[in-house]
Amino acid sequence: MKTKIAVALAALALSGLAAAQKITVAATAVPHAEILEFVKPQLAKQGVELDVKVFTDYVQPNVQVAEKRLDANFFQHKPYLGEFNKGKGTNLVAVTAVHVEPFGAYSSKHKALTELPSGGTVAIPNDPSNAGRALLLLDRAGVIKLKSTDNILATPKDIADNPKKLKFREIEAATLPRILPQVDLALINTNYALEAKLNPVKNALAIEDARSPYANWLVARPDNKDADALKKLAAALNSAEVKKFIEGKYNGAVVPAF
Repeated sequence: MKTKIAVALAALALSGLAAAQKITVAATAVPHAEILEFVKPQLAKQGVELDVKVFTDYVQPNVQVAEKRLDANFFQHKPYLGEFNKGKGTNLVAVTAVHVEPFGAYSSKHKALTELPSGGTVAIPNDPSNAGRALLLLDRAGVIKLKSTDNILATPKDIADNPKKLKFREIEAATLPRILPQVDLALINTNYALEAKLNPVKNALAIEDARSPYANWLVARPDNKDADALKKLAAALNSAEVKKFIEGKYNGAVVPAF
């Protein structure tokens, strides 16, 4: 009898440990936090409690993971992660790719890129990887010509030909939707475009296609990237259920990368 009680207590203790398994993940609101909230029930069945912390910027999610205040984050592509690690001296690692948010060019003043006026103002993100991404999109759309299309960190100084003599303003990515009425064109990350009720498929004057190399990744640290809870989260984010959720909810504005 004592043996049976001991075994039962041990089983309860183990189940309690499984239930107590918790990870806290930073994310921007749309679509990252929405996707994480979608997988919460799936993880709960596996004994993992997922706590989602929503951020409005691209810096603090990385800082707080590096400082071990959070376990992981989900908001960025590899070029941004690489530049952040290089600039901040961090060593964050990409765990798994989840989706692509085709980057777009928007205007509230013009209906086509051909309508951009001479000397018009174009706003682009002020972080190196997204600024380069914006300029590469404008190069592919024929608005400007860069010195090299292999330079993913291109800046306005790398523009070789600017027929309309457009003026470029580098603005914090989260602010771009709010200043859209003040400029002729703004290159906006899809997560911020969606938050601002912009439909990338319908409203963008130019947009990346699904072959974009800028997949968004789940990111962690070298010391916890192989933790059981993170492995379960990575698997959930690459599940058939998540693929169906992304395709059904975002209608091409967000594309699965797995």
